[in-house]
Amino acid sequence: MRATFLALAVALSAAAGCMSASPSNRVVYLTIRDVEYREGSTVLKGHLAMPEKIDSKRPAVLVVHEWWGRGAHSDRSAEDLARLGYVGFAVDMYGDGASTTDPAKAGEWAGAIKKDTALGIRRFRAALDYVRALPEVNPSRVAAIGYCFGGTVCLEGAWDGTDLRGVVSFHGGLTTPDADQAPGVKASILVCHGADDPFAPKEVVDGFVKSMKDAKLDWEFVQYGNAVHSFTNPAADGTFNAGVKYDATAAARSWEVMESFLAERLR
Repeated sequence: MRATFLALAVALSAAAGCMSASPSNRVVYLTIRDVEYREGSTVLKGHLAMPEKIDSKRPAVLVVHEWWGRGAHSDRSAEDLARLGYVGFAVDMYGDGASTTDPAKAGEWAGAIKKDTALGIRRFRAALDYVRALPEVNPSRVAAIGYCFGGTVCLEGAWDGTDLRGVVSFHGGLTTPDADQAPGVKASILVCHGADDPFAPKEVVDGFVKSMKDAKLDWEFVQYGNAVHSFTNPAADGTFNAGVKYDATAAARSWEVMESFLAERLR
């Protein structure tokens, strides 16, 4: 397997407190590499980030990209997770690390995964298997986060019974488990949602909450006022759609909620 290695020095953040799953201080140096892994005959290209010096097996967090494909947003999130002491892995759901700025192409790629749920699960679990096999990772302490399309992928993985400590969906599609799936859900669920997201109106939110209650899952749903879709992505400027726009406040607050969730689930 080919990989490109580089070391990245980052400033030590004095913000937010320490995490029980992390070292006593945030990480200063990271080891970052792009890697190849496979789902069947399909070559997938992920982005792996971890603390440069690892003295014990670490918990890991998968990061599933938006419908645009694996790119700066998911790669940066994997690196930010590594700064917290985790092994962060930006997943490739399309193959060959594909990404685009064309909404039609993004819709085609994402649509193919949404129409073939089994394919999406296989791609998701291929990344999970790759990460769990890394010598630096504690395979029993893995979670997943995802953005938009990626948030939906994480939820679908949870509904399918994937063995994860937790999943986090940021402004993702609010799918729900079927009645026969609910008893097999293993992951705790955190959803971070823009209160003004036009793609998930009140009736969709209400239906999701009812489903979580009916299934008696371990779940949390947090809404951010004035935030719309893609509120975590600085590249979302509203040009593509007025309902797709970055919100710095919601992005920062939701990341802090995610940090607390992961610290508890991966300790």
